[in-house]
Amino acid sequence: MTEITAKKKLPAVVERFILHWGDMGDQWGVNRSVSQIHGLLYLAEAPMTAEDIADTLGMARSNVSNSIKELLSWGLIRRVPILGDRRDHFEAETDIWEVAAKIAAGRKEREIDPALAALRACVSDAADDPAISPLASKRLKEMLTFTELVDRWYTQMLNVPRPRLVALIKLGEKIVSFLPTGRAK
Repeated sequence: MTEITAKKKLPAVVERFILHWGDMGDQWGVNRSVSQIHGLLYLAEAPMTAEDIADTLGMARSNVSNSIKELLSWGLIRRVPILGDRRDHFEAETDIWEVAAKIAAGRKEREIDPALAALRACVSDAADDPAISPLASKRLKEMLTFTELVDRWYTQMLNVPRPRLVALIKLGEKIVSFLPTGRAK
């Protein structure tokens, strides 16, 4: 049995957020328990021990321990020393911009970087393989070009100061008015 039935009562809004955060993480390919623990720590007013987390969410301690390791590896939570208590306490990064940046960096490292390497190898190998049709070769090159463009954009956005990035996001489609006109593709 991996889950514990008895759990601490949370306010309805907090419980709803934790459940939603878990579902959203699950849809993104992140373990639901990992996401729920992150959601709990994100809203927590004080650092929590693994035992507190397990009791609050009704999860097995082993599940909590493994989930904490994953969250630590992403940099989404950190250990916090508490004077007079030898147990590990954990708190989440609460700056939502930092949370988003860390998630984006982790996803880039785990998904985009390997995709770029694979696409570059495929494009290179396709150029020397007469069995690859010109259409397949063209599509591989287009996908590589697109992925490299997104990768360059991501890297450039890392250097944009937050206030300017916020302004850029708020501009939305209005940013197009600042671009030179050209033919639509």
